[in-house]
Amino acid sequence: MVGRQGRVTGKIGPGLVGEVMVPIRGGVEAFYAYPSLPDEEIPVGSIVVVVEYSPPRTVYVARAVV
Repeated sequence: MVGRQGRVTGKIGPGLVGEVMVPIRGGVEAFYAYPSLPDEEIPVGSIVVVVEYSPPRTVYVARAVV
């Protein structure tokens, strides 16, 4: 999971549980998402990179450099 890119489908920010769609296992799956930097906000539609994975469905993400 770490290093994979995904697209934000639910706003990620402080005090919020966001959602990202990540391509994995031949499909695309939804994961609960938190920002890797505690005060960062990431809007819907942004591309992110997974920096930490907590099974079964939680990821910590950072904005991808595109």
